[in-house]
Amino acid sequence: MTRLFNDPAAFADEALEGFAAAHPRRVRQVPGGVVRATRTAPGQVAVVVGGGSGHYPAFSGLVGQGLAHGAAVGNVFASPSAHQVRQVAEAAETGGGVLLAYGNYAGDVLHFGQAAEALTAQGIPTRTLGVTDDISSASPEEAHKRRGVAGDLVVFKTAAAAAEAGLPLAEVARIAELANARTRSFGVAFSGCTLPGADHPLFTVDEGRMAVGLGIHGEPGMGERPVPSADEAAGLLVSTVLAELPEGVEAPRGHRAAVILNGLGSVKYEELFVVYRRVAQLLAEAGVEVVDPEVGELVTSFDMAGVSLTLCWLTDELEPLWTAPADAPAYRKGTVEAAELLAPDALAEAVEETVPPATDASREAARTVLAALRVLQDTVDTHADELGRIDAVAGDGDHGIGMRRGSTGAYEAAVRAEALGAGAETLLHRAADAWADRAGGTSGALWGVILRAVGSALGDTGRPTARVVAAGVRDASAGVMRLGKAEVGDKTMVDVLVPFADALTAATDAGQPLSAAWDTAAHAASEAAAATAGLLPRMGRARPHAEKSLGTPDAGAHSLALIVRAVHGVFAPTLENH
Repeated sequence: MTRLFNDPAAFADEALEGFAAAHPRRVRQVPGGVVRATRTAPGQVAVVVGGGSGHYPAFSGLVGQGLAHGAAVGNVFASPSAHQVRQVAEAAETGGGVLLAYGNYAGDVLHFGQAAEALTAQGIPTRTLGVTDDISSASPEEAHKRRGVAGDLVVFKTAAAAAEAGLPLAEVARIAELANARTRSFGVAFSGCTLPGADHPLFTVDEGRMAVGLGIHGEPGMGERPVPSADEAAGLLVSTVLAELPEGVEAPRGHRAAVILNGLGSVKYEELFVVYRRVAQLLAEAGVEVVDPEVGELVTSFDMAGVSLTLCWLTDELEPLWTAPADAPAYRKGTVEAAELLAPDALAEAVEETVPPATDASREAARTVLAALRVLQDTVDTHADELGRIDAVAGDGDHGIGMRRGSTGAYEAAVRAEALGAGAETLLHRAADAWADRAGGTSGALWGVILRAVGSALGDTGRPTARVVAAGVRDASAGVMRLGKAEVGDKTMVDVLVPFADALTAATDAGQPLSAAWDTAAHAASEAAAATAGLLPRMGRARPHAEKSLGTPDAGAHSLALIVRAVHGVFAPTLENH
């Protein structure tokens, strides 16, 4: 388990700060992550990678000459926010455009996609690629739904080498897509990982048993079997990966492949070498010529005891990019010509010291909203451990941590905005941005949408009515479905948000005052959250483990229901009830 930490909610931030301090000649910290500390040639495509913390050396340890130009780093097992990704990309790019590369997880797809749209809109051409190498997470027919695991390294490395060679953005993106299409990974685990501050692992494996087809966010395996010998484990890994060949590879014999035997956190290097000994023998027997193999911890999952095997079937175009020199804190190959070290700068997030004008009525409403955000934060703090346990049943167990970071960031931003005299809209917009930024992940983005939509409805003038509040919640519901692509029945927060919005709208349209209408809608939300226990997830990290979640409510739905119940009555004193 993770034993050395201060505040668990600050773990990711403090780890990144310490990492940057330890590697000043290779990386420098910027808002949202790290970028190269060395000068990049003007006009070179910037390859910006990223994802949640807890996977070191991915993602920050892969920033350096010949590898990534920057890494956006999120909370533990949660994607960085779109704002963080954009900030890192802006610090890394030098005029050639940006390739954003990440593992194919819902939060990463959402945030990196939003960042790409924003960067392109401001004149920085940007492409995205989600790595999909984990063959256990979806069938070949649904390969686009697969997770990105240790194959991240192959895709990042070849794309970055192509950028270093001066290729344009379209070519760098094409090479990344080619490497991704030709990469396959499969893993096994003997124990789960434990998040900082948690008193138990995200999943357990019975003594003498092994989980197969695990994820890198503490997700349980797809099945279990007895613990094998090292040679038997090697045989399972090799036979599984060789069983699915990419297009153009009819049989293994005669093909060249990049090979990674990856330790997931607590399998010792000597154990990895014992396994790789047999992996190399089996690949040779199959006629595969191994090119520059890597054995070690490259994409981890905290202290998970596990190992994975990755093969990328090389082409004449990919091979020299895989073998090209690189010099990053956690990955070095060959010899690079040292680039000039950039002078330290004072990059810092701009502090907003002014707010748009607001009426007295809206500032009064803003104080009520601030009180609601305080109740929201207290509710999350009280239930954070419970939310994590629910999320760990079929997911990665980080929902409580993410909600705590998001709600705390939102409340702190709202306090600053209220002190400056902000109206309700401005206060909620700043809270929304802070939530998305601090929490990351899918829920961070969606809560940002919720708060922003309600804020836009309330405005900075006038006293919001009950119907205006209901309209804001209805807009939030539509925004969440549009951004998250979820529908009622998918076992997400949408299963609570939609009935809550519908009930609130119906009650206020019928003339109920806000307090009574909110109470009616909160009851509907609680019932809807409980009903998610009978659903199978169709989206997100819980989807590959759908059956495991039967009987347990969705964590996002449950947290939303808790929150709307807790803030009931806060609005009544200052919002008109008609």
